Amino acid sequence: MKRFTVIGENIHATRVLRLNGKRVSDNNEGVQSVKYYSDGETKFMTIPDEMKKTQPYQQGQAKHFMIAIWKGLFGDSADQDESVDYIKNEIKRQEASGANFLDLNVDEMSHKLDIQIKSMKWLVSVVEEYSSVPPSIDSSNSEIIQSGLSQYSGKQGRPMINSIALERVETFDLVREFNASAILTGASEDGMPSNSDERVININKIVDISKKYDINFSDIHLDPLVFPISVSPEYGVHFFDAVEKIRELFGDEINISGGLSNVSFGLPRRKLVNDVFIYICLQRGLDSGIIDPLQLKIDDILLMDEDSDDFKIAENMLMGRDDFCMNYIKYCREG
Repeated sequence: MKRFTVIGENIHATRVLRLNGKRVSDNNEGVQSVKYYSDGETKFMTIPDEMKKTQPYQQGQAKHFMIAIWKGLFGDSADQDESVDYIKNEIKRQEASGANFLDLNVDEMSHKLDIQIKSMKWLVSVVEEYSSVPPSIDSSNSEIIQSGLSQYSGKQGRPMINSIALERVETFDLVREFNASAILTGASEDGMPSNSDERVININKIVDISKKYDINFSDIHLDPLVFPISVSPEYGVHFFDAVEKIRELFGDEINISGGLSNVSFGLPRRKLVNDVFIYICLQRGLDSGIIDPLQLKIDDILLMDEDSDDFKIAENMLMGRDDFCMNYIKYCREG
């Protein structure tokens, strides 16, 4: 089995902490802050008043990397120091846990493209200064991806593009321009696939397009798209079957990836669901993933006991044998 490629997913403006959770509390001056630990020390990143006006905050959430990026861009020198330290700490944590790339996403910073671009450039510059692995520039907008790639000097190695879809194949030009690897998704020109066959058809189309750009299979990470099992009992099997078929079609050189923790959205004991899901995917040919490397350890997952009650109940759900996840939810409640 070749090395699993870990694309660390945490440095995203989407990431949420609950305001009533353990990670949000007052600092020593009584100012509401995001609490974190670095080098054995408890530290605080204050939440600026501007962020308290946002909808997520009003709904009881702190988007902590959005806060960090905002402070870095628009705060005073103290804000900027806190921001950089917070991001630097997350870089260290992900790299220590085996991240091969750091996925960077700023799409939710603003609905204004100029602020999104400014945010991506700033974030790439900070991450490059403190990281030892290359960035994965993640956006639904090719202009934002281009801005991140142009900001990156390349000193940590070749960057990654996350992602290219049939609806925006112009992004392939950036692969060539910046000598990047790329995640290619299984979405069609019109929307999301509804089964494994549609995933494979869409992947086939986008791989054919990639050949026109002379991209090596080893630089391609195919994402057949992971959907929450809580929405439909078939979503797990759709992904498993697609992974298996894609591996048969394209051989061992190409990489098969995905946002793997999406499968557990809305469920209790998400780590168990994610671990069992990844275990099954690995057997089918998966060798890459956009994951939180602090939570999901591939070496530990490979050692899971298939005969344990935990494994079996999650496996049944993921294989489509548990409508509405009711047996799994009951099992967790009886825990």
